[in-house]
Parts: sequence; structure tokens; C-alpha cells
Amino acid sequence: MRETVFSERNKMEKRKDYISWDEYFMGVAHLSGMRSKDPNTQVGCCIVSPDHKILSMGYNGLPVGLSDDAFPWDREGELDESKYGYVAHSELNAILNYRGGSLEGTTMYVSLFPCNECAKAIIQAGIRRVVYDDDKYSGTPANRASKKMFDAAGVEYIPYSRSGREIRIRI
Repeated sequence: MRETVFSERNKMEKRKDYISWDEYFMGVAHLSGMRSKDPNTQVGCCIVSPDHKILSMGYNGLPVGLSDDAFPWDREGELDESKYGYVAHSELNAILNYRGGSLEGTTMYVSLFPCNECAKAIIQAGIRRVVYDDDKYSGTPANRASKKMFDAAGVEYIPYSRSGREIRIRI
């Protein structure tokens, strides 16, 4: 009875154009990537609980306390002369940023498919699903290694299905 009375008084319908959970979390991942100082590749990540709560986020960048101006951002050169010796990937940063206990059974949304090193950390953390937006390194040895480890560990990896919707944020 109470529901009927409410329905008769409330003639307004709820919005139907709200974003899906996948759009929301992938949007957060991409927004996180916008914090990266890397001039070439900005990658963001968002780790989510089974009940749709954001647990942690990360982006590719230098470890806490290191100056973005004191280390190289070059892609070429020896390990200690390029960004590859210093930059932590978004996935590892999101895992390390989490302070709430276990990530067992969670889902990771990431803007770029994880490398083999991040795949190890994802598996070790107990993350069960990876939703990725771009797989631009598909077929490379590191990419094949990631997928082989995910398959062996039972980590589901799912390409993000773009809706084509544009989401704008004015800040």
C-alpha cells in the first residue's frame, strides 16, 4: 500500500542516461592516468571490490618522494638513463597504494593491458578480473607472458567495450 501511495505522488521517472559501472570505473582509470607526468604514455588504474566500491587507484609515475624533474623521461638509452629504470606502472602503484588489507577477488580496470611484471603483482594480490581498454602491445613477448600467467592463475582479462559515449567533466 505504501509503495502505491508513493508511486501516485511521485510522477517523475529516474534518469535513464546514467553511466554504467564499467564506464564509471574505466573513466576513473583514465582520469587517474591524467596525473602521470610521462610525456609519452599515461596509464591509469582503478581497483574495485565485488560490491562496486573503489579500493585504490594508481598511475604510471615515479615512487613517492622522487622529483619528477630529477629523473629521465626518455624512452631510449641504458636502464639508468631512461624512464624504464624508475617509473612504476599504474597497476603496481594501485596495488601498493591500497592500505585496507586483501585485494582477493577484486577487479582491476586499467587503460592499458598489464605488462608481465604487473601481471605477477596482480596475481599475487589476488585480483581475479582485469578489464583493460587498450592492448597496443598485443603479441609482444611481455604481453604473451602476461596472458599465459593470467590463464594459468585463472585471472579473467576482458577487453573494455566502449559505449561511444563522451563523458565531459568541467572542473
